[in-house]
Amino acid sequence: MSYSVGQVAAFAGVTVRTLHHYDEIGLLVPGGRSHAGHRRYEDADLDRLQQILFYRELGFPLDEVAALLDDPAADPREHLRRQHELLTARIEKLQKMAAAVEHAMEARTMGIDLTPEERFEVFGDKDPEQYAEEAEARWGGTEQYAESQRRAARYTKDDWKRLQAEVDAWGERYAALVAAGEPPAGEAAMDLAEEHRRHISRWFYECPYEMHRCLGEMYVSDERFKAFYDSMRPGLAEHLRAAILANADRRG
Repeated sequence: MSYSVGQVAAFAGVTVRTLHHYDEIGLLVPGGRSHAGHRRYEDADLDRLQQILFYRELGFPLDEVAALLDDPAADPREHLRRQHELLTARIEKLQKMAAAVEHAMEARTMGIDLTPEERFEVFGDKDPEQYAEEAEARWGGTEQYAESQRRAARYTKDDWKRLQAEVDAWGERYAALVAAGEPPAGEAAMDLAEEHRRHISRWFYECPYEMHRCLGEMYVSDERFKAFYDSMRPGLAEHLRAAILANADRRG
């Protein structure tokens, strides 16, 4: 059975012009011709084309490919062994490249791409990476962590400034609410708890009410989170936890 140049081009994912060129330089001369003189490729030609494309994929110039394939002493099994070695080396190289890309992606998360001056401008004396390793250890396998990393990797300095401004404005309003003696189950506190939940969903990951409940508990049980919220106003962490629970109950 034989195939036209167009059929072979479609099989192999190359252009007809490429096959014409291979024929012209003697790299892949079709085994037959039609009555009209058109190229006809046989199974042996397809096997040779597969070898050519393999070596081309690995970056071999055409003259070296021809030398490899036309060596009279070459053993087909030796070709397979060599290809296996080359593929293994290529895989190792690609794995190293992938690791480098992953490292670069990680370096862009949580504002790492900001200069020291920009970080201070956005976060003040707070370090956005302070708990990065622990966060990955605790939640690295979750969908929420992955989504948070994807979003954070896209944020610019202006994005981080807007995010931080929202946190600061919310903190001032919640601190004033606590100072005024508003109860956690009151409308004002629950509304600010709902705003807190939506802030997380908007900037980091979708935060349903059950997850928000869990976060509220962590804000009290984890001393560092408790210290963060209590720095806005003493007792704010406990108040927020209760408001989060009340808001979740209100929302059903």
